Amino acid sequence: MKPDYSEVRRLLRAGRSGALGTLSVAMPGYPFVSLLPYGLDGACRPLFLLSRLAEHTKNLLVDPRASLMVADEGLFTGPLEKVRLTVLGSVERADLDESARSRFLRYSPESAEFIDWSDFGFYRLQPLKARFIGGFGRMGWLDTVPLPHVLEPREETKVLDRLAARVPAGMRVEGVDPEGIDLVVAGVRRRVEFGSVHTDPEALLRAAGDVLDSAGATEPSGPSTERYA
Repeated sequence: MKPDYSEVRRLLRAGRSGALGTLSVAMPGYPFVSLLPYGLDGACRPLFLLSRLAEHTKNLLVDPRASLMVADEGLFTGPLEKVRLTVLGSVERADLDESARSRFLRYSPESAEFIDWSDFGFYRLQPLKARFIGGFGRMGWLDTVPLPHVLEPREETKVLDRLAARVPAGMRVEGVDPEGIDLVVAGVRRRVEFGSVHTDPEALLRAAGDVLDSAGATEPSGPSTERYA
């Protein structure tokens, strides 16, 4: 069974780090793999905050071709049972505006320490192809990772500003997109999917607000991904 694009997006959004493969400069012809945190832009493309001094960055500046492998974070499955994804494409410098930088920091607050250092900069993986493995008989290649709708960071900021008064104590909203909302509840990350795609800002606002009202009364027991119709 060919994988569904929504599964690819769900895995990218659920992950926070992955294995970045680059082409080694120090050892020509060999792959070089680094474990790196990543964020996502409004089009679900991975973003990295990289130092020019890092080995993977030196590799990318010579040859931008790269791959990023992301696996689910389930605690009770073996490595070959995990849902996983490898995205192949080019990694190049990215100029982020203030809204996009703020979005990155909401998901990666630890990056605030480095974001303004002179040797650090943002890089974006532009997907060319992806290999998704979702279980026995559920795998295949995808040419792209399309979104049903792209929510620009400025539009997301407007939605979050309007939601601010509805965020319960002990909860923080990392971000919202047409398919779901990312929360931190008492220090625990939680992804809640809407169950349908909301491309209209008002519909998105209502869906996200309903999730906040519902999640406010729920005590988390660990990282999770939920569906909310």
